[in-house]
Amino acid sequence: MIHVKKILYPTDFSSYSNQAYFHALGLAETYRAGLTVVYVRPPGGPGDRAYWLGQLEQVRPADPKIPVRHVLLEGDPATEIARYAADAGIDVVVIGTHGRTGADRPALGSVAERVMREAGCSVLVVKLPPGSTAAARPHAAVAATG
Repeated sequence: MIHVKKILYPTDFSSYSNQAYFHALGLAETYRAGLTVVYVRPPGGPGDRAYWLGQLEQVRPADPKIPVRHVLLEGDPATEIARYAADAGIDVVVIGTHGRTGADRPALGSVAERVMREAGCSVLVVKLPPGSTAAARPHAAVAATG
């Protein structure tokens, strides 16, 4: 039997991470697990701490039985996600990806790919369905302001 009690859902508020949100919710419902929603703000990035915390607070399951926690981190996204997962005893990270390969992929690799390599727990990488250009929006779109 799979033991899933703590799920980490990192978001960058894109359609790719929004698609992963539905998978994270499904796992939380199935396993009656807690859900931690995390955003990693790049150092010196747009918006202040209060702004990003407000955006995170909007990401909330409709089912009040799913315990949800919101965490704002700062630093390199992949490193901070993997570090948080280890420190919090996360069972599975559910993260979205663009799914690009070859020349389209950034030289250092995607955040999802790096989280897979660095995290000490299972990582579910979610792509948009074939032919999709955007996922349904489970939470508000974000327009960063300084």
